[in-house]
Amino acid sequence: MALETLRGSLPAYAKDLKLNIGSVTSSSTLSEQQLWGTVLASAAATRSQRTLAELAEEAREHLSEEAFDAALGAASIMGMNNVFYRAKHLLHGAYDDLRASLRMQIIGKPGVDRVDFELWSLAVSSINGCGACLESHEQVVREAGLTREQVFDALRVAAVVAGVAQAVEIDATLGAASLA
Repeated sequence: MALETLRGSLPAYAKDLKLNIGSVTSSSTLSEQQLWGTVLASAAATRSQRTLAELAEEAREHLSEEAFDAALGAASIMGMNNVFYRAKHLLHGAYDDLRASLRMQIIGKPGVDRVDFELWSLAVSSINGCGACLESHEQVVREAGLTREQVFDALRVAAVVAGVAQAVEIDATLGAASLA
């Protein structure tokens, strides 16, 4: 089980993360697809190769191929959108009259239930720190019927996955430095 391998590899200083990754993936108000899509999209957003590899292996056991691809699509498109819309927002309306002219068809046709894709986009936006995208995706999922608790669970998953990825990368960097 890849999740257990990842948990077992976390250093002692990341004990809280070890416990949290277990709890957020075992008890949730999210459907299985929503949960594991959030895990996968969040792992991709962290840019940690090991975290993504381990959690992708686990996510494959819970997601259809379409959902797996859509979660990675959410991470990818938000990688672009979070940079663009965060910058546009930080420039306080100076460019609001201009069209983005960026291709984003996956948002309209993600290959899964749109609310799930939007939830994954919200989780990625929280990791990437784009308040404009975070607000936009939160509004869409709430209007589609997701509860505050479901949104909160997705944010908790994103936060824990980001923390796990950080601990994994710290450990890898320090381990590589001690070998040099």
